Amino acid sequence: MWYFCDVFGRIWQSPFILFYLLAFWIAPAFLHPQCLDFKPPFQPQQELQFCQMYKYLGCCDYARDQELMAKYYRIMDNFDYYGYSNCAAYVQDLLCQECSPYAAHLFDAEDPSTPLRTIPGLCPDYCSQFHSKCRSFLTLLSDDPRLSELQHDQRRLCQYLELDDPDYCYPHLLSNERLTKNLGRTAADSEGCLQLCLEEVANGLRNPLAMVHANDGTHRFFIAEQVGLVWVYLPDRSKLEKPFLNITKAVLTSPWEGDERGFLGLTFHPNFKYNGKLYVYYSVEVGFDERIRISEFRISSTDMNVVDHGSERIILEIDEPASNHNGGQLLFADDGYLYIFTGDGGMAGDPFGKFGNAQNKSALLGKVLRIDVDDNERGPLYRIPPDNPFVHEPKARPEVFAYGVRNMWRCSVDRGDPNTKEGKGRIFCGDVGQNKYEEVDIVEKGRNYGWRAKEGFSCYDKKLCANSSLDDVLPIYAYPHKMGKSVTGGYVYRGCENPNLNGMYIFGDFMSGRLMSLKENRNTRNWEYSEICMGVGLTCSFPGLINNYYPYIISFAEDEAGELYFMSTEIPSATSPTGVVYKIADPSRRAPPGKCHYEPLSVRVRSNLIPFEPKETLIGVHVPTKHPRLSNPEEPPDTGSEDWLQELLDIFREQDEQITPTPFTPTTPKPLRTSRQRKGRRRKDKHKNGAVRLVGDEDGRGDRGRVEVYANGEWGTVCDDLWNTKNAIVVCRQLGFHHALKASKFAEFGEGMNLKIILDDVQCEGTEETLLDCQHAGIGTHNCAHYEDAGVICGNSGLE
Repeated sequence: MWYFCDVFGRIWQSPFILFYLLAFWIAPAFLHPQCLDFKPPFQPQQELQFCQMYKYLGCCDYARDQELMAKYYRIMDNFDYYGYSNCAAYVQDLLCQECSPYAAHLFDAEDPSTPLRTIPGLCPDYCSQFHSKCRSFLTLLSDDPRLSELQHDQRRLCQYLELDDPDYCYPHLLSNERLTKNLGRTAADSEGCLQLCLEEVANGLRNPLAMVHANDGTHRFFIAEQVGLVWVYLPDRSKLEKPFLNITKAVLTSPWEGDERGFLGLTFHPNFKYNGKLYVYYSVEVGFDERIRISEFRISSTDMNVVDHGSERIILEIDEPASNHNGGQLLFADDGYLYIFTGDGGMAGDPFGKFGNAQNKSALLGKVLRIDVDDNERGPLYRIPPDNPFVHEPKARPEVFAYGVRNMWRCSVDRGDPNTKEGKGRIFCGDVGQNKYEEVDIVEKGRNYGWRAKEGFSCYDKKLCANSSLDDVLPIYAYPHKMGKSVTGGYVYRGCENPNLNGMYIFGDFMSGRLMSLKENRNTRNWEYSEICMGVGLTCSFPGLINNYYPYIISFAEDEAGELYFMSTEIPSATSPTGVVYKIADPSRRAPPGKCHYEPLSVRVRSNLIPFEPKETLIGVHVPTKHPRLSNPEEPPDTGSEDWLQELLDIFREQDEQITPTPFTPTTPKPLRTSRQRKGRRRKDKHKNGAVRLVGDEDGRGDRGRVEVYANGEWGTVCDDLWNTKNAIVVCRQLGFHHALKASKFAEFGEGMNLKIILDDVQCEGTEETLLDCQHAGIGTHNCAHYEDAGVICGNSGLE
């Protein structure tokens, strides 16, 4: 019988049609430059002489170019003038495809199930021309025995040399505008969202909020947890079992989600290699008072990977009137002074005194402080730099370098352009807003950054805002709370490995999970915004790269070589071991091999080492395994074989299982802005108890919104007291989505004011059919308000 029903419930009229469609499904076209070493292409440091067509971007350095040229002359020495004049260009073209940015596709290297080709995949018309003129060259180009067998049969030879994916065959890929239009540039989707990838560096951390290096040539990095532990990681990413610093008994924090107290900052003295000094910023409780403390420590005299805990000297303590807005950044700028970034004291609206702490230069809160901690072994623990801006102002604290800040969370110093040093020394900060805007500032001496008179570019305190003496400096960028509610400052990328990112300020938002970037326009001096998305399709399918991360972005960092990282967690609690460190990578272009090489100084290790074991994986990407090439290209598949039919059925069944909604994995990617959306089916006339819908997204997207539940004949909202990812999984799967990307809180998608609050204290396992099947306080029973309405962001396969 010449039809059967497949697993999709469709009826195919012939196995031949099925085989054809299967082949089509197996080899989709992906815009994915990749070299034979499974890495992105690059611009050679030394210009190529032989394969000049790839001198600006490709997969060969000068040494490989010379090897290919030598091979070319060895081949051409076998032929007379006629052969040389007719075939030299063909031979050069075929040899140089190893240097193509798409070499991995041309040689089938991107699919580990197929053997590496010895001749690149050729388009049929080009292959025919080559065969008619230069087929005798084949055995000199390759030692593949099949080529000599097929050498005199043009049709079979060209079928053998054809690629399964015709978009990548040579030379047509050179004129394929989809492939070549933005080759080598950081890829962006239709909405301008830059597609980058990540590499997992460390995991299992409890709110990792600082990662720093000692600038001592060892290329170690030190990761601080909010509870008061600092760990040493070696360049091979192994972790020392013994903590570098442990002041958990002194640090004031709690397991509450969002508690801003704790170990908040760490920096090494610029001359740490010689004086062994480092500085920490943490919360303490003294009697009934809460304070922020800045202390100096020294490295142990017997172990370079452990702090001498008895060496602590308290440099400065500042009373904290509330438990939030604790600041926490410490850094040394290019002038060698220690900069301390304090919050405004907490609560809301900086209510302290007539104008608030931030505008009061006699208070140390809401400030950027600058002190000199050099040569402090005798005499005062710190001195005031003589050029501090308010040294001679009677009522001002001399430590103040800048003021009018609310709660700067994560600041950094620009290393400057690697070649021109443009931008060197600038201090960038993210300043967390009140209830409307988040901002990014460049901190300069003596400047007023506006709070509480202004929030971002807008007035907050109208009386202060109208004061002609305010003389505040505006942020370089501000964004509204529909984009995010807690900025996390980042770094200007100045590393070596990702040339396209040079000069790009990359930062994020703790609450929304957005990664963002700013780039200064050299002509206008304005900062231009681009959002950062995770690469879709095969964009991130390079060894070791992933395309997802936990949503609560806590901090950014750069290593000793200038490469950029960020830290995020699944659960923002000081005791939750869900923190991960990610390294940022651009999959469209890399530095030339060897350019970024460095030799770390040796590290004497006295502790046991814990090897790094990555846990995160690439999501939403399925690279299908192609069937082995037929031994005889003429021979059709054995359509009468039941095994063959069963194999096809199995393949389709596997594909069907891939598109069936599956439970959400622990790794939560950032909500992506690309938009293949799928709305859940809803009954028009009658709703079942437990039905859900998503409401309130400003752009009308069906994959996100406030969760509204149908129970006992009416729709209502859900309170976010215990709202978490497992709850979101139930909602998203109920609506037909594969994943729950975020469990949003605090009425991120607006308040359902005209509705009843249906559920409170919801606790799901993630496997229930509806929220009503989860534990909860009871339908209609609650002790919360609509400003706590819960929401979700859902997604399919990481490709939305």
